Amino acid sequence: MRTRSVGVEEEFLVLDANAPRLLDIGPDVVAKAERDGDDEAQFQKELKKAQAELGSAPTHDLDELGKDLRDRRAELAVAAAKRGARLVASGTCPVRGSTQTTEDARYRQMAHRFAAVERRQLVCAMHVHVAVESDDEGVTVLNGVAPWLPVLLALSSNSPYADGEDTGYASYRRVVWDAWPTAGVTARFENANDYHRTVQQLIDTGAARDRAMIYFDARLSASYPTVELRVCDVCPSVDDAVLIAGLCRALVGTASATTSRSTLRPELLRAASWRAARFGMSNDLVDLRGEPRLVPAWDLVDEFLDVLAEALTAHGDAAATAAGIGRLKDRGTGAQRQRDAVGGGDIEDVLDLLTLRT
Repeated sequence: MRTRSVGVEEEFLVLDANAPRLLDIGPDVVAKAERDGDDEAQFQKELKKAQAELGSAPTHDLDELGKDLRDRRAELAVAAAKRGARLVASGTCPVRGSTQTTEDARYRQMAHRFAAVERRQLVCAMHVHVAVESDDEGVTVLNGVAPWLPVLLALSSNSPYADGEDTGYASYRRVVWDAWPTAGVTARFENANDYHRTVQQLIDTGAARDRAMIYFDARLSASYPTVELRVCDVCPSVDDAVLIAGLCRALVGTASATTSRSTLRPELLRAASWRAARFGMSNDLVDLRGEPRLVPAWDLVDEFLDVLAEALTAHGDAAATAAGIGRLKDRGTGAQRQRDAVGGGDIEDVLDLLTLRT
């Protein structure tokens, strides 16, 4: 099994450095980071002005990925600090606030077409890109990864609070994001032609403005020769992000070698994803192998690691992944840590936990 390159995109909220309020200066923060960062740094403005995004360089080494993410986070955090702001790594905004759509012709068109769905989108995800050799291999991967995407969502869950309230969900970002007409789970694709035909039909019928608006949980990247896994919340720590990225890479490698023609109904995939968003790792998850059944979340993670064992070993990630899962289990997911930080106190206390450090 070959070693595949992996890269990560992370989205963050932009808040006042000294107050629990959103600041609509994300494009300025991105521009500052681009000017001050190194030549290989990748920063982008996002849909909302109170957001900023970074991207890592593709790499075959998870330690190198971790260093890159730490450097990019620090550069973006410094750029925010120079504008009196801070970056917060949460899938939804824990405190009450509002933000405007970023000035951009594409975003204006999206706002007009999708109305309240676009207005209510203030969510931050982590997207993991894993290299594939062709679109045909990529579609094989998309079909193969589907049963395990809810587990990745549960492990990365980091958005229990929104607009000053506990939503009851571990990943409320998932609920908000699913309002887009192209978001979420997909049925099995027969081949690359079937995939591209479906994408074009979604564009032709107005469900998406362009290929970048194909918001499937896993898709063929519109820009790179990769499969892009888009199901995860942004992670509070680089260690969590690297762990998830390593799992995604191993999952892609495993799925690429799978020849099974078994089909899962989208209704069951959606139900499994809902349960992962609702409970994270604090309750049972749905095991979609064979007859769907509820399984204790950490037991299903153990099964997941068994499925990925060959790929993790081939990539040299087995020991690091086992250690990372152990740490995550001990300290809890981002959602659990957010709730622990609030305790019986003020929801604003969670912002310190989630603020990126310079």
